[in-house]
Amino acid sequence: MTRVATSWLVYKLTGSALLLGIVGFAGQIPIFLVAPFAGVWVDRLDRRRVLVTTQVLAMLQSLALAVLTLSGHIGVYEIVFLSAFQGLINAFDMPARQAFLVQMVEDKKDLGNAIALNSSMVNLARLLGPSLAGAVIALLGTGYCFLIDGISYLPVIASLLMMRLKPKMLPRATTSMFHQLREGWKYVSGSTPIRTILLLFAVVSLMGWPFTVLMPIFAIQILKGGPHTFGFLMGAVGVGALISAYSLAMRSSVRGLIRIVPISAGLFGGGLVLFGNSRNIWVSLVVLAICGFGMMQQMAASNTIIQTIVEEGKRGRVMSYSTVALVGMAPFGALLAGTLADAIGAPRTVILSGACCLAGAIWFWTRMAEVRKVTRPIYVDLGIAQPKANAIIEDGGN
Repeated sequence: MTRVATSWLVYKLTGSALLLGIVGFAGQIPIFLVAPFAGVWVDRLDRRRVLVTTQVLAMLQSLALAVLTLSGHIGVYEIVFLSAFQGLINAFDMPARQAFLVQMVEDKKDLGNAIALNSSMVNLARLLGPSLAGAVIALLGTGYCFLIDGISYLPVIASLLMMRLKPKMLPRATTSMFHQLREGWKYVSGSTPIRTILLLFAVVSLMGWPFTVLMPIFAIQILKGGPHTFGFLMGAVGVGALISAYSLAMRSSVRGLIRIVPISAGLFGGGLVLFGNSRNIWVSLVVLAICGFGMMQQMAASNTIIQTIVEEGKRGRVMSYSTVALVGMAPFGALLAGTLADAIGAPRTVILSGACCLAGAIWFWTRMAEVRKVTRPIYVDLGIAQPKANAIIEDGGN
């Protein structure tokens, strides 16, 4: 709701596609700059305490937006500052949340289902939030979206405090933060599967995901609608993503997910090309559902693979680099999308974005054999896959 309300508020205050991009940039650039350092702290600290802290701060940020908006003192500068503050919070929250999810799953064989179920809950919110935001904006105004969001953090914080988890021994830090940062980078860059997945993440995040920043332009100018239209468009993305998440949750194994990654990225890119060419609300809704499906398939499948093969002691740092690739590139994409939309129009910008995602999917497909070569021995060690018959014969049957 807050993302929808923020985009709508900025566009109503300014009517500028460029400022939509600037606000998106301000909200996500802290993740790009801070997340790698945050990952080191996530590996050092109690992850639940980190999450309680980030949720409290995020609640205060949303309530500040609500007070300023409802009192009539909100402006672009305040939105940019508070968006940047939320981005700083997310730099710690996102890697901590991803790493904490694994801590809650006792049997690693259930990890893929857990990640997919988590994604389904996120996308249920993605489905309901924009539609609800559109209704609240139309009836009460954007300030109440921020107020509802601020209040919603209270049950989240309570749930975190009520959890009963097995005690986890925190590793004692014997080296400096910068040494651990370099260690994490060397691990990520030296792992073919993780490196390849994160590069595709970066391409899709930079060129594909910022299409949501331009959604108010499509709702108002291209499809001649209002806040309800905006909510329906964002809700359509959530419908596709929710279907995708449930389909992944029903899978019994992580095996086969590597092939899904480029296929889903290509589906997302193709959907963006079609959306950029659409001038009909119903066609746009169907195509956006396809975009949401492909986007979530690629993200959840990639995340499951990484969480399965990463070493536990480096999980926080790896997830922080994943956050940089997944979210940290988005501010540059938002700024680029806003600039291009001002120059060549929103539809052409989205078409170009989709073409770049298609190119990324093709590149990943050419790297799949090398990725499989590295991941298969790890799957065998974890009991996810069986050793090949010829390997057993060569080893004398042992």
